[in-house]
Amino acid sequence: MSNPSAMIENSRYEQACDQAIAMCHGNLHSTIKALIMANEYLEAELEELQAAVAAGCAPTDPPRAGSHAA
Repeated sequence: MSNPSAMIENSRYEQACDQAIAMCHGNLHSTIKALIMANEYLEAELEELQAAVAAGCAPTDPPRAGSHAA
């Protein structure tokens, strides 16, 4: 029997794929290029954050939803 949570997760990915393709007007090459560029951007952001944490310049715990800094 199929795992319902896996089916929901797959549906979420299918919707995300459809949305990405639609944003690129159905051009699969452009869609893949945009996703690669987004991934590279996120990897660079992650590296910067990791360096900041290692240098003690950023908090190690992410902010909690609904919390506000005073």
